[in-house]
Amino acid sequence: MKVVLLSGGVGGARFARGLYAALGPDELTIVGNVGDDLEILGLSVSPDLDSILYTLGGMSDDERGWGRADETWNALSAVADWGGEDWFRIGDLDLGLHLVRTQALRRGARLSEVTADVVARAGLRLRLLPATDDPLQTHVVAPAGTFAFQEWFVARRHADEVDEVVFEGASEARSAPGVLESLSEADAIIVAPSNPFVSIGPIVAVREIRDAIARRTVRSVAVSPLIGGEAVKGPADRMLSRMAGGTSPAHVAACYEGLIDALVVDDADAPAEAPVELVVTDTLMRDANAARRLAQVVLEACG
Repeated sequence: MKVVLLSGGVGGARFARGLYAALGPDELTIVGNVGDDLEILGLSVSPDLDSILYTLGGMSDDERGWGRADETWNALSAVADWGGEDWFRIGDLDLGLHLVRTQALRRGARLSEVTADVVARAGLRLRLLPATDDPLQTHVVAPAGTFAFQEWFVARRHADEVDEVVFEGASEARSAPGVLESLSEADAIIVAPSNPFVSIGPIVAVREIRDAIARRTVRSVAVSPLIGGEAVKGPADRMLSRMAGGTSPAHVAACYEGLIDALVVDDADAPAEAPVELVVTDTLMRDANAARRLAQVVLEACG
């Protein structure tokens, strides 16, 4: 069964791990969010792609929820000592990947090519594709001003309420090589339990991707990122309340109008009504086994 997963954020990476375990080799294609990407200390960083890579490759720090396991921070401490930017946490092990990516991009490689190479080096049997190789940056519009995503999320600790999310470059961005082909060949499309606005939003802001999903001929199923109307981690519930008017399954489904046929929600959010079919199950991914069980329920919902 060929599956395309749209994913971003920690929840997306954990669900991707469960889906990868539930499927056979080479059956999974993940289209990852690049709206969070940034250049810091001269390095090209792709946080969501890296989270997926580390999580599926068994390298992630599950307790912290991001970055590499057994990480150290010597380089960043030295950066601070010399008066450099240390607000974005780059660990010593993480630094290696950013150096390799930055060098390759400066030599003319595309992000999709670099990502395919590191996936192969991690020994993973899947396709991990950036939504686009073109510049696309997520900005949030808040009462205090407009901020690049990482400035708002990390530096400002996502304390600002968000009135609007803007994707700079989206109107010109083309889908990365392999994305449209994977969607056209898929037996199912799945949207991970990620923030609809800042994790999935940048992916479907690429018009070619949105149009391909809208004209799908297979089932498309999303997993709600909320449990009991609240986010497990991050500001998704606050953003839904302010920007969508609530945190019910109907509000989540409305974020994907025309893009999904069913929404998987937690037991704590049932009973409920929504403009799409609802599938009710335990969606809390306490560990890798729970993530795999959730993935199996979602695959069943894909028919």
